[in-house]
Amino acid sequence: VRPVPRSRNRRRTAFRATMDNGEFLTRATIWITIVAYTVGSVLFARSQGRMRWDSAVRVAWTIAVVSLIAHFICAYQFFHHWSQDSALRDTARQTEEVTGINWSGGLYINYAFLILWIADIGWWWLGGLTSYRERPWPVIATWHGFIIFILFNATVVFKDGAVRWVGLAVCLILFVSWARIARQGLAPVLKTSKA
Repeated sequence: VRPVPRSRNRRRTAFRATMDNGEFLTRATIWITIVAYTVGSVLFARSQGRMRWDSAVRVAWTIAVVSLIAHFICAYQFFHHWSQDSALRDTARQTEEVTGINWSGGLYINYAFLILWIADIGWWWLGGLTSYRERPWPVIATWHGFIIFILFNATVVFKDGAVRWVGLAVCLILFVSWARIARQGLAPVLKTSKA
């Protein structure tokens, strides 16, 4: 056993007083999702269809989806104790605080979002590396517009303080990345170089 300096003990105690392990895991998993999706989007915008880059994008977005699944599990475990009623009540409360409308339907939108994202990434893994760029542009644009809409609401509309500003920066990065993708198109270059 090694002694821990007194000041470090106080910081650790203060951290535990403000955020327990369950809250930390729930927050960390959603931020991993957001960062992985953002990194993947920036890489996708810069890849110009290079296979190695697209492979990294697919891995980043897969990490994002797996982390989102972990986020759902953590939220249900640590906040709602596996109660759908608790999750619905909490969603309605949060929605009412922001919009003035007591509505729990956002929870079902989140469920649909998770299912669609799992299907999207699964389709990419099963269809092969080039299959994502072969999809119709309106499908890709609508899907990623929906993801950005969800992220904007989760980090800007329903949050405040530093989280809101970080969320705004993330959404701006995503908007610029997807605007670049729209300008350059999706046609794969089919390069395997590191460039």
